[in-house]
Amino acid sequence: NIHPQHQQSELWPITYIVPEKLNIKAIGLDVAFETNRYTAIKKARDTGKPQVTGPITLVQDSKKTPGFLFYTPFYKSVDKPKNIQQRQAQIKGVVYAPFIMQNLMLGTLAQTNRQVSLKIYDNNELLYNDELEANIQQKQTDFTTIQTVPMYGRQWVFHISGNLDFQKSTHNKQPLFILIGGIIIDSLLLILFIFLSNANRKATSIAQKMTKDLREKTERLESSNHDLEQFTHVASHDLKSPLNAIIKISTWLEEDCGDVIPETSKEYLELLKSRSERMKNLLDALLDYSSTGKTNYPFKKVNLQSLVNDIFEFLDRPKAFTISVNNINLYLPKVPLEIILRNLISNSIKHHDKESGHIRIEGVVHDEYYQINVVDDGPGIPPNLHDKAFEVFQTLKSRDKVEGSGIGLSLVKRLLSHYKGSIEMISDGNRGMTIVIVWPRKHKK
Repeated sequence: NIHPQHQQSELWPITYIVPEKLNIKAIGLDVAFETNRYTAIKKARDTGKPQVTGPITLVQDSKKTPGFLFYTPFYKSVDKPKNIQQRQAQIKGVVYAPFIMQNLMLGTLAQTNRQVSLKIYDNNELLYNDELEANIQQKQTDFTTIQTVPMYGRQWVFHISGNLDFQKSTHNKQPLFILIGGIIIDSLLLILFIFLSNANRKATSIAQKMTKDLREKTERLESSNHDLEQFTHVASHDLKSPLNAIIKISTWLEEDCGDVIPETSKEYLELLKSRSERMKNLLDALLDYSSTGKTNYPFKKVNLQSLVNDIFEFLDRPKAFTISVNNINLYLPKVPLEIILRNLISNSIKHHDKESGHIRIEGVVHDEYYQINVVDDGPGIPPNLHDKAFEVFQTLKSRDKVEGSGIGLSLVKRLLSHYKGSIEMISDGNRGMTIVIVWPRKHKK
């Protein structure tokens, strides 16, 4: 029996409900008779989504308290309708659940030891107010918040207020303690700031004094270095003239008196000539060392094979010595590279313990640097002496056994340092030596 009568063009009667005995009044009820029910059911049909009604009174609620219905539509077609027209044409019905708001909230909210009270509105219409519950003390306080929550097509507004229990639990002396603690911390920070300011002034004063002393020492050091370089340059030039004269005189004596002077004197004369030549080589090395970094040589293309062969050709060496080098072009300053290779090749020949030997030079081009390996088959240098070999005036053998100034490797290292490069010595001290040169690339524009 469909009821009640209404003027709408559609009928939406309730055809099935459980449990039947408790809801007997709802069977046959046409929900189109009432605006909130009818509006929500049409919206659920047209959108295909769950929808709740505005506040209503359920026919089975004897107390006539606010409630609402929850609708979910279902359609005749297996495929979900894609637009309103298809949904309206294929609607079969809705599944719904009735809710009495008071019962819902009593089952949801704790009824004891609850420190907040709650009011719920739907479009300014009251759905629930727990102040009406006599068993809960709901006297309002100033602690209130309002939250709007979307609820299946409706907007519910929650008014949440703290009650007396809430006020008691939040009313304590903690803010006062926080205030006192904050004042104490601020005072300590102020004292610390004053202390740091005084310390900073003292540190600044000390730093300024140290900077002044350091500047004066730097200026004196630069002046001393300049004077030393000038002295080295002038002394080397001035000493070379009398030294060349000594060498010439000893040669003339040998030529003019070689037949009449005793053998012991001849030995002394040879010793004089060798010592003079060593002194001349030392002065030349000093001049090269002191002038390192003063001249900026241009970068240009250098053929490593051609350069090495030219150096090797003009060196004083045993005829049994050989050299090999790969054919590769490098973009480097030629003069410093020639000085470095001449010293390294000369060292390999000079310190070799046999009349025959082989030197292999290999150039490798990497993305950011050149690598040049100088490998010989000589006696090598023990690892504990590698650092010492690069020191100025250091020779690992007696100068009477091996002619050398002791500046060659230190000059090589200083030249490479000037061009931001490096040199490494690899040898176990038993046999063979590898010198690895790393020279940063300056890419040709």
